[in-house]
Amino acid sequence: MKESVLRRFARIDKSNITPAIVLAALCIVLAIVSPTFRTEQNLINILQQVTINAIVAVGMTLVIFTGGVDLSVGSVVGFTGIVMGMMIVNNGISPLIAVPVGILIGAACGFVNGILISRLKLQPMIATLAMMSMARGAALTLAQGRTITGYSPEFNWIGQGTIPGTDIPVQILLMLALYVGIWYLMKYRKTGRYIYAIGGNEEATRLSGINVVKFKTLTYVLSGTLAALASFVLVAKLNSAQSIAGQDYELDAIASAVIGGASLLGGSGNVWGTLMGAIIIGVIRNGLNLLNVDSNLQKLILGIIILIAILTDALRNRKRA
Repeated sequence: MKESVLRRFARIDKSNITPAIVLAALCIVLAIVSPTFRTEQNLINILQQVTINAIVAVGMTLVIFTGGVDLSVGSVVGFTGIVMGMMIVNNGISPLIAVPVGILIGAACGFVNGILISRLKLQPMIATLAMMSMARGAALTLAQGRTITGYSPEFNWIGQGTIPGTDIPVQILLMLALYVGIWYLMKYRKTGRYIYAIGGNEEATRLSGINVVKFKTLTYVLSGTLAALASFVLVAKLNSAQSIAGQDYELDAIASAVIGGASLLGGSGNVWGTLMGAIIIGVIRNGLNLLNVDSNLQKLILGIIILIAILTDALRNRKRA
């Protein structure tokens, strides 16, 4: 009898054990030193705070699986948010039209990245760095330094509302639904296996008859799409769109993937590890705030943690080689 999808979902992935242990240890320590940390409201706040990064990070993870990187995601968040805001607030266009247009623009940014990298053979860092500059410049030009506010309660519901009859924020449910979908794609569909194969050995994958250009480009399209979706949630959450939104999001997204066990060389890792990586970053930030640690020192601590994660990834890759 075939194993049910639910049973497969519940099965423990060994690659998730390390980030799970780190997350559990952090939570135990912070719960001891700060009673506020373990309150239900604070735990929900942490999940709310990590939602945007987690959505961006899962798109980044797909790119990392191929051995690439997408430095443009933060700028795409800012650019698509401004586009949606101008359409809805300035021009009175329905969110039912504006939001899909914004998401399509994010996908288009990802498509350009993918073609430059997979077809024209540009280095991912160079191609996405150029897109990062273009998207941010477009956002600044369109907004002219203005913050766009004044959205309807219906629009803001995705970022501020809760599931009827519960205290669970809608954005958390959306985040989890996305992760389930991407997890299923990567684990049980051919597309996922091809993406892992490209990261493992691109030339061998090409020689086996797999359309490398198509599937590598797809990962960048998904990265841009999810960055735009994260922008929608962010604008709804803050009730405002800003051209500077999304700054440094690419760093948090990469850190989440690497802390979660994804290899920067590609071919290994899983999306649940990325989610735990995003939550680990959120827990650390929340704990440092509760302990009244200076914000500048927080950046230093997070930088050290990211460096440790990258060094750990390098050691894993060296052992694998």
